[in-house]
Amino acid sequence: MPVRPAAAVAACLCLLLSCASHGVFAGETLRVGSKNFTESVILGEIAAGVGRQQGHAVEHRRQLGGTRILWRALEEGDIDLYPEYTGTLAQELLQMPGADEDALVDALATRGLRMTAPLGFDNTYALGMRADRALELQVDSISDLAAHPGLRIGLSNEFMQRADGWPGLSATYGLPQAANGLDHDLAYRGLESGAIDVIDLYSTDAEIAHYGLVVLDDDRRYFPSYQAVYLYREDLSMRAPDWTAALDAMAGRIDAATMRGLNARVKLGRETEARVAADWLGVEAPRAGGRMERIARRSLEHLQLVAVSLALALLVALPLGVVAARRPRLGQFVLSLTGLLQTLPSLAVFVFMIPLFGIGAGPAIAALFLYSLLPIVRNTHAGLTGIPRDLRETAAAIGLPSRTRLWRVELPIALGTILAGIKTAAVINVGTATLGALIGAGGYGQPILTGIRLDDIGMILEGAIPAALLALAVQGLFEAIERRLTPRGLRIAARQ
Repeated sequence: MPVRPAAAVAACLCLLLSCASHGVFAGETLRVGSKNFTESVILGEIAAGVGRQQGHAVEHRRQLGGTRILWRALEEGDIDLYPEYTGTLAQELLQMPGADEDALVDALATRGLRMTAPLGFDNTYALGMRADRALELQVDSISDLAAHPGLRIGLSNEFMQRADGWPGLSATYGLPQAANGLDHDLAYRGLESGAIDVIDLYSTDAEIAHYGLVVLDDDRRYFPSYQAVYLYREDLSMRAPDWTAALDAMAGRIDAATMRGLNARVKLGRETEARVAADWLGVEAPRAGGRMERIARRSLEHLQLVAVSLALALLVALPLGVVAARRPRLGQFVLSLTGLLQTLPSLAVFVFMIPLFGIGAGPAIAALFLYSLLPIVRNTHAGLTGIPRDLRETAAAIGLPSRTRLWRVELPIALGTILAGIKTAAVINVGTATLGALIGAGGYGQPILTGIRLDDIGMILEGAIPAALLALAVQGLFEAIERRLTPRGLRIAARQ
């Protein structure tokens, strides 16, 4: 029995994305992950530096998003190690409130994971206010917030949903305010401008002293201890025993004051995490490369995401558009389904693809593939159904077979509309692909995320401007292709 085309395309898609995600053709490279905040990136760089000191090839996949993404990536083997906190483990990941270190170690072992001894500092959650605002309202503790229901509270998006976050905190203290979610780094700017009255803090944040904030007393002891540790896969201790031993030997070496200083050098001093980590380790910092070199590298990553996803979409969407045009009832279903895909939130689709393809380029390409379908299917359908009926009947009357009519008559006439759909899909992909940086896919989103985190406009523009230029270039490319492929007679007719 011949393989159905749709099944073949699906198999190719899965194979390509799996290879892109998991590095099938690459050698043994150990992978460190980190969350999307400065301290986690610094600790990830330190861990990567320790691994390189032991002679291993180590890749640092930085800014992979929130806790759940890193945890899933570790369990599934997409990364080998990442920095975490005991309170997050107990409350959010293992659902073991109040568990001690030994209990956490035992619970991790059942999942094939291990944990280093604490690094030496407790980065607990806290709530903070500007000192002048707290003094004005006489707020010293979290309990005092209940007497001021009009206070505007802005919390990091992850904290809004965590088991140890806002839901439990507001219930414990009986807080009447409705909190809004936003990026943690943007919250500091909102607090400084007066747009927000209260935000969540990490106790080792460099901005606490910089902005002159008051840390509110957790008088009901809601937050657990958040000792910094490294989580790693159990098999890493067999593949790189010297690395895991060196990480275990770091126990107690980084106190809270040291961590605040490292954070400050990055957030306030504009140094790179790699430089700060290398200085702490006493080694030479890896070569960072100039701005043009970084842009060139990110351009190649971005082009890969856009080109592969668009090519896969063409393989699927063009036949679907033809089918939709020739079979109206089935066509309505196809158009409705692809339209539904377009309404799904972009970031949610990226995250949904992680269980299928891991982290990295794979899930990003899969998500962009889905977003490319509607413009191509819809325009192919519109182009073919828009051909005058008498022209189609004439082609049939002179005895042209159905396939010949499609390739020699209908598709050339509909070409302009079809290419417009492909152009739309490509331009959409260029912009949407920036979200791929949240799951380790790289591209122009990487400097944008870093710039937001560090409040560095230059870094944001380093990603935003090339993305805009690439979108314009893609649009111009497809307009040139349309002029080149459209038969001369149709071009003359269009001008008339």
